[in-house]
Amino acid sequence: MTDGDGFSVLIIEDDPAMRRGLRDNYARHGYAVHEAADGEAGYEAALATSPDLIVLDIMLPRIHGFEVCRLLRAEGLACPIIMLTAKGEEADIVLGLNLGADDYLTKPFGIRELLARSRALLRRSREQATPCLQFGPFTLDLAARRLTCNGEPIQLTPKELGVLALLAARPGRVLTRDQIIAQVWGRAIIVTARSVDRCVATLRAKLLAGDDHDWIRTVHAIGYSFEAAPSGPARSP
Repeated sequence: MTDGDGFSVLIIEDDPAMRRGLRDNYARHGYAVHEAADGEAGYEAALATSPDLIVLDIMLPRIHGFEVCRLLRAEGLACPIIMLTAKGEEADIVLGLNLGADDYLTKPFGIRELLARSRALLRRSREQATPCLQFGPFTLDLAARRLTCNGEPIQLTPKELGVLALLAARPGRVLTRDQIIAQVWGRAIIVTARSVDRCVATLRAKLLAGDDHDWIRTVHAIGYSFEAAPSGPARSP
């Protein structure tokens, strides 16, 4: 399993070369990557995709990185934020941490150190989150990335597991195919809505093999939601 398998990262960085380098390295380590080139776009992308991790430059056009951090915390976004600063001044570091950032790196920095800090923050965040989701005879262990039915393991692909974790953590909430693509696949690769439908179809079949309740509801022309109560016979995507 790669370092970032199942995790998504939003990179908010206005320098194209730096953003491309960060994107390529995170993608190479298995992260689903989202990007934004200014503070306003980054703020909107964070709310739209709810990433697992944000890498946030301080010196950004349109909205300053400090303000982006403050606004996101005010919105209740709790994912780890790593701030990047070219200054390295103590006042900037303290301000960023006081506004809700979890860590910082001063440019220039080593990509290995950034990835190591990313892993540490995600591990801590995952340990603090609810470790298991229970529904019917199923237990979804988010820390171990494993699904069991009455204690017996069910083999899921990384994408199936990502879709299930995304939906099951938001019971009753309808997620569009675009939202699912952004969260599970990321924007670094081209994925069609049909890929989501195929993934849901195979996931649904595996769930129905262990329980006759259809946990995933298809919302016509929109996307999918996770059903906390019986929804009748199985549906096709």
